[in-house]
Amino acid sequence: QMKWRLQEGRGEAVYQIGVEDNGMLVGLSEEEMRASLKTLHRLAEKVGADITILREREVDCDSDVSRKIAEVLIRKVPDDQQFLDLRVAVLGNVDSGKSTLLGVLTQGELDNGRGRARLNLFRHLHEIQTGRTSSISFEILGFNSKGEVVNYSESRTAEEICESASKMITFIDLAGHHKYLKTTIFGLTSYCPDFAMLVVSANTGIAGTTREHLGLAMALKVPIFIVISKVDLCTRATVERTVRQLERVLKQPGCNKVPMVVSSTDDAVTAAQQFAQSPSITPIFTLSSVSGESLDLLKVFFNIIPPLSNSKEQEELMQQLTEFQVDEIYTVPEVGTVVGGTLYSGICREGDHLVVGPTDSGQFHQLTVGSIQRNRSACRVLRAGQAATLALGNFDRSLLRKGMVMVSPEMDPTICWMFEAEIVLLFHAKTFHKGFQVTVHIGNVRQTATVEAVYGKEELRTGEKAVVLFKFIKHPEYLKVGAKILFREGVTKGIGHVTKLLPIVEYQPS
Repeated sequence: QMKWRLQEGRGEAVYQIGVEDNGMLVGLSEEEMRASLKTLHRLAEKVGADITILREREVDCDSDVSRKIAEVLIRKVPDDQQFLDLRVAVLGNVDSGKSTLLGVLTQGELDNGRGRARLNLFRHLHEIQTGRTSSISFEILGFNSKGEVVNYSESRTAEEICESASKMITFIDLAGHHKYLKTTIFGLTSYCPDFAMLVVSANTGIAGTTREHLGLAMALKVPIFIVISKVDLCTRATVERTVRQLERVLKQPGCNKVPMVVSSTDDAVTAAQQFAQSPSITPIFTLSSVSGESLDLLKVFFNIIPPLSNSKEQEELMQQLTEFQVDEIYTVPEVGTVVGGTLYSGICREGDHLVVGPTDSGQFHQLTVGSIQRNRSACRVLRAGQAATLALGNFDRSLLRKGMVMVSPEMDPTICWMFEAEIVLLFHAKTFHKGFQVTVHIGNVRQTATVEAVYGKEELRTGEKAVVLFKFIKHPEYLKVGAKILFREGVTKGIGHVTKLLPIVEYQPS
């Protein structure tokens, strides 16, 4: 049974000891508890798993002997995988302390209050000078099978972390500033995060892009939890006010979330379990990256939180043909061209022959996968849903661009210039009509498109729904029916999904 439960939960299972099958809390005496845990240990050893006690509590009962119940986390890395993998997108207004919080979590040192912890995260010189993140950077935090944190404080390199960790959390650090909104949207749509962490600064409350980021995550149906940072800077009353302000926003009819403030380890355990079961629950953490207050609660939460997609869905995706979305392109000395991105479906091995495209004329080019890396350590096989970088050898870099896909040759991918989508206009200054130009985000595709027709209506106003025909301006793209679409132009914003593709065959672009 343990084997089956570990497989179902993708390598994790929580056991409750001292609870009857019908849910009654009976509790066990000291001796019985010791015996039960010993049995579990023996079971876990047979399966090759590790055990951590999450929490114990006493049960109120009439007898004089104290009876306890315990919750135990059992973790085993699946045989075919190096580690369990979770992707968390980090959102929040500019200067809310996102990069600093990640620096503290991944480097294991507290901040000095003037931004020392985040210097290791920045990728460009202008980011160090202004202190603002403008690109998307990735940070990793590992947990070993006993639930202890593995980060850069004792490991020197990313490879070491990968080797000693059984669960890896990849943080996608997004930009908070308005100016970089397109980068943030790209990060949310193309890297398909499992969760989003919204960072709110305790002394400013909900400001600037906070609401927008909250709305984006909801439109893309990414479950959210909230971290209120910088509590060392202000009084209890200010923190309380920010918490209340957040609760008000979350309970609004548009959000329909159930806020849950986490103040003890017990709460963190409950929050992680509830959060995974129902996406409407939103845990709220209050912490400080300088004094380190309540950071442990966040770590406990990350350690227990289970992956969202269950093993059945992943197995179904793995049986389909290979499809890799290209998000980034690099040139590495002595390796050649390298592409980074996510494997959407199928399995990818070293030496596979794939085709990449579409080019401006709608063609696909053949290529061979050289080596594969995940989190900077080599990897033989890539499975659906995992992010990685692939080396392509001496493939010509000028043929590649963001938004392309690499698929197996027998897939016969559908490419289109025009597509229909059912959309909702979220915010618009004037009216939205035929001939309007917007920037469209669909997964890792980002391109300007014109509105060719609005069906059934002359024009659209804020809050209205319609089916619209879009046409790409520059080059055709590979799309899927049902994919979520976000579009923006100045202050105009809208969301929806693709309903119909018009493949290239039906007409020739003039």
